[in-house]
Amino acid sequence: MFRNLFFAAVLAALCAGLVLAALQYTRITPLILHAETFEGEGGHSHGVAVVENHEHPAGTPAHSHDAPAVAEHAHAADEWAPQDGSERTAYTTLATVLAAAGFALIIGAVSMFAAIPITFANGFVWGMAGFIAFSLAPAYGLPPELPGMPAGDLFARQLWWAVTVLATGGALLLLVKTRASWAFAVAIALVLTPHLIGAPAAPDEPSAVPAHLATEFASVTLGSALVFWLLLGSLFGKFHDVFATRSAAIPHGATA
Repeated sequence: MFRNLFFAAVLAALCAGLVLAALQYTRITPLILHAETFEGEGGHSHGVAVVENHEHPAGTPAHSHDAPAVAEHAHAADEWAPQDGSERTAYTTLATVLAAAGFALIIGAVSMFAAIPITFANGFVWGMAGFIAFSLAPAYGLPPELPGMPAGDLFARQLWWAVTVLATGGALLLLVKTRASWAFAVAIALVLTPHLIGAPAAPDEPSAVPAHLATEFASVTLGSALVFWLLLGSLFGKFHDVFATRSAAIPHGATA
């Protein structure tokens, strides 16, 4: 069973990750590059946003372009960065596929822990649950951010994101496993608690990025995440069905 889950997760992650990488290349990266032109005077950019996963909290402080020491540090960092073009695209694609594999293994582990097999019949539901827990719920407090937008402390945002994912995922799992009225109340409390506490606030300073560009980036990012998760869940279920059927067809004690 574990072997079937593992291979189904890897294959589903490869397919869904490549689709997400294509969406990143055609829809998300152009918006990031456009936003970078608003960073600092003369349209300088920190040069790392394109290779970052767009699901991660964004808005880390950009390098200063006035101080020689910091500029020298930025130049040194650029020497280790992938070159623009095919090399940067290849690294971004690899990172996206690896992240997809991580997400697939997480939902596979949850499936085993909760004793709820992932099948093609329920794979769409698994994908929707993943989208709600990992993308939609965190985005309510921390919408996807472009380079140049003010943002709070990175560690605080990452911690809030992780707590929100765990709380939302736990609430969804509780509702699936338990139909009692108390479970519904607990699930609501789990979903609301991170948002009542509040995500780390961004500094009260003007953003260099136009509002329409930030809105478009948030909608495109969430739309891409929805496509990714629905595809990941459905393919995971389909591949798991195929491997389970093949395993059942092999006589006990025989090798494939």
